[in-house]
Amino acid sequence: MNRLRSFGARTPLRVRLVAAMLALVAVALVVTDVGAYVALRQSLVHRVDDQMTTLRESIVRSAYASALRDRDANGDLPSQYYVQVNGPRGENEGTLAPVYGQSSLPDLPSVTIQEASQRAAQPFTVGSHHGGPDWRCQIFLWQDQPGYSFTVAYSLADIDGTLSRLRLIELVVSSVLLLLLGITGYALVRSSLRPLGEIELAAESVAAGDFSRRVRERDARTEVGRLGRAFNAMVGQVEQAFRARAQSEAEARTSEERMRRFVGDASHELRTPLTSIRGFAELYRQGAVSEPQDVRRVFGRIEDESRRMTGLVEDLLLLARLDQQRPLEQRPVDLAVLASDAVMDASATQPEREIDLQRLDFGGPVAVVGDEGRLRQVLANLVRNALVHTPASAPVHIRVGAVGGSAVLEVADEGPGIDPADAPKVFERFFRTDSSRSRDTGAVQGSGYGLGLSIVAAIVSAHRGRVGLETSPGHGAEFRVELPLAPS
Repeated sequence: MNRLRSFGARTPLRVRLVAAMLALVAVALVVTDVGAYVALRQSLVHRVDDQMTTLRESIVRSAYASALRDRDANGDLPSQYYVQVNGPRGENEGTLAPVYGQSSLPDLPSVTIQEASQRAAQPFTVGSHHGGPDWRCQIFLWQDQPGYSFTVAYSLADIDGTLSRLRLIELVVSSVLLLLLGITGYALVRSSLRPLGEIELAAESVAAGDFSRRVRERDARTEVGRLGRAFNAMVGQVEQAFRARAQSEAEARTSEERMRRFVGDASHELRTPLTSIRGFAELYRQGAVSEPQDVRRVFGRIEDESRRMTGLVEDLLLLARLDQQRPLEQRPVDLAVLASDAVMDASATQPEREIDLQRLDFGGPVAVVGDEGRLRQVLANLVRNALVHTPASAPVHIRVGAVGGSAVLEVADEGPGIDPADAPKVFERFFRTDSSRSRDTGAVQGSGYGLGLSIVAAIVSAHRGRVGLETSPGHGAEFRVELPLAPS
């Protein structure tokens, strides 16, 4: 049994399917052939019984007359019949065998008149003396001669020949049918299972790392079609999982690199004010500064550097909080009011510069939901960036409005612009453009650390918005912020 199971496990599926089909068909053919054989034999034997019953009068009369006239003499019977005349006590009174030799004669039992009366007209079968054909027999009584019985036997040689030919025909036809069915079935099964081979090749490709491999989808009402769809869905999920994993690893590496660079830049930027504070403190400790005005100047520089360092730390803390995606205050904010306040503040800072407010729509409130303080910081950083990095003669334009279902803020200047190569990097932390756009250190917030635009991008992202830059050298720079409008 174990060997059979092991063989079945090693045998290809198409072979097992064809073998199972052929086995079922073979069983059906055997049952059909045996049934046909038995039915035909019974029909032929019953026909013989009916024929003997119909001809019994003439057979018995001819056999009795021949037996009384000359024992063992041949009468006028058909060649298939053999008749034995039995006396009252079962003795053989004579036989009638037209053409058969002794080796083919039936092996008939001795029958008394009492036994003949009990078995009269009841068909039975006997064999031959030396292994010849079987004989179909009936015992008859004759009213003209009450003391005698007649055992009439009919040779089944012709019937056996017919049945032998039937067996041969059934064997040949069944064999040819099984052969044709096996060839046709194997071809059909192989064609039906060909998609499984495609799935196998696709699975090997997936195992080798090709997660883009798919199989052709077929009719979903078939098992192979459903298997193909399930395979494609599975590979799609695996591909998505590996892509997400690769993306996560890439993001982790990028984040780690960004954090390493961030820590390095922060350390470098903090070192400058700390060195200045330490230097001024060392001068005062050594007594190098003794005059009151010099002492005030030294401590003023220490306070300035402390404020710069405090601003840097506050910016870093703000970026850290935004990176942690802490919830911001959510309330309606009118960007038109914020833009008007920004124009007023900037004009107070640089009254000689042309700074104006323009509407992108037909007026009215431009309401969003968010943190008013952070949104003011976005606008202040963008305006401060334009004021710091452009000449005093360059106009600055602040635009606000509801455009295309979004609230839009634009801060544009007519300064020297930004190098297009630097445009994708302006929102990175600690990034500074070259001196062509800087009037001092390149500070966005007056701090010189390159964090202002990073804070803008982080705050806008926290409000589910986006910020972009359009610039070209000699034509100024335009920062555009888009935020979702508040529900009406």
